[in-house]
Amino acid sequence: MPVSASSWSFTEDDFGAITKALERFLADCNARCALLVDRTGQLVATVGQRPDFDPTAFATLTAADFSANDQLAKLVGENDFSSLFHQGEKESMYLADVARRVILVVLFDSRTTLGLVRIKMRQTVVELTQLFEIVFARGGSAEAVPNILAGADDEIDKLFQ
Repeated sequence: MPVSASSWSFTEDDFGAITKALERFLADCNARCALLVDRTGQLVATVGQRPDFDPTAFATLTAADFSANDQLAKLVGENDFSSLFHQGEKESMYLADVARRVILVVLFDSRTTLGLVRIKMRQTVVELTQLFEIVFARGGSAEAVPNILAGADDEIDKLFQ
């Protein structure tokens, strides 16, 4: 069962390593943009050319798409589909599972080919899976992230007394 982003967090070093991996991937395959989405539909990161759409809504739809395809896989006798491809007239996207909890989405156009994206995506998924497994093993205990909302409930209650 997927774990939501609320049960894990990044350190600055984690985020830097993930961002570098995605930047290298985009440069290697000449794709436009990479988005990381957790399985609950939360946008984790966006690297590359800023999309012309609402990335938060896109993240939600991406998670729903991946979830629906998991069910389709079961109907045809597979456990899941680890990757999906959607081809458009001008734009295409390739989605891949990372560590069973995150979805990597790459947006690309005619400047590259599906074959190159797929080859480079495999390498990147392996690298990201290793990075995310470290993050998930730590759980929500990233020491570098202070709880800035601690005590906020008490302060709000005082306002209404």
